[in-house]
Amino acid sequence: MIITAENLGFWVKLKKPILAVAPMADITNSPFRQIIAAKGRPTVFFNEFVSADGLCSKGKNNLMPLLKFTESERPIVAQLFGSKPENFYQAAKILVQLGFDGIDINMGCPFKKIEKQGAGAALIKNPKLAQKIILEAKLGAKKIPVSVKTRIGYNQEAVSKWIPEILKANPAVITLHGRTRNEKSEVPTHWGVIGKAAKIVRKSKKATLIMGNGDISNMEMAKIYSKKYGLDGVVIGRAVLKNPWFFSEKGLDSVSIEERLATLIDHVKLFNNFYQNKKNFHDLRKFYAAYLSGFNGAKKLRMQLMPAENAKEIAKVVAFFIAENKV
Repeated sequence: MIITAENLGFWVKLKKPILAVAPMADITNSPFRQIIAAKGRPTVFFNEFVSADGLCSKGKNNLMPLLKFTESERPIVAQLFGSKPENFYQAAKILVQLGFDGIDINMGCPFKKIEKQGAGAALIKNPKLAQKIILEAKLGAKKIPVSVKTRIGYNQEAVSKWIPEILKANPAVITLHGRTRNEKSEVPTHWGVIGKAAKIVRKSKKATLIMGNGDISNMEMAKIYSKKYGLDGVVIGRAVLKNPWFFSEKGLDSVSIEERLATLIDHVKLFNNFYQNKKNFHDLRKFYAAYLSGFNGAKKLRMQLMPAENAKEIAKVVAFFIAENKV
């Protein structure tokens, strides 16, 4: 069966090239997505991944905070990981009830604790199971589109074999990270291989969209690579973490110190309001460099903020910096 435009759900309505924020564990949470949306929104947001098994367990409620989002973050796609097809069916039904616009399946994570479950990149070695998972997720999702994020291979590049196997289950979108599982993020992205995979998708005559991922550093590069490699769009990860203004086409060096500091304070407030002290405040530390780098005193200010235990302490340190440096 050839996938139809109807099965693509919201994806078919998007302007090309599609520019999406990658799912990143403990990073692409709702507070950070809200910041990005306010500064120059992408086409699509992906949620940080959640265990399909966990959503089908007694510990389900512990995962619910990871699945919260606001209307400003739409369209938003929830990402699942796991290896039990029946749990993808149940988890997909839950995500539909929560109001997500789409569901994505992680078939690329190289972390050992994920692979030990037969999930993530381990599915590259088990295409029949991968197909079953996609089909079960689609059954549970009904009209909500189901996509896949994966890699170009496990030990070596294998798109000629792997991509056709995924296509048998007719996902709405395939996002391809241009490295093998063994390469993790330690070598440059193989964009030529991503282009090769795009040709395989086009030749299949299916309506499945194909997007690339890896080492996109700015908006110009995102647009050029989408066209150069025959893609429907690209998914950006680390560059957005380094620069929340990425989608406004501003380099971080062009954003004033005043705006960076004000955005940091906004981010802290969103984090507090969202998690209500149920998440470690120090999780915010990973975002400091995005706001505090490339100007005099930035490193010192980051160090001063590291011990901060709450929003009031952050505001106090920032206010002192502004007064001392006449920002």
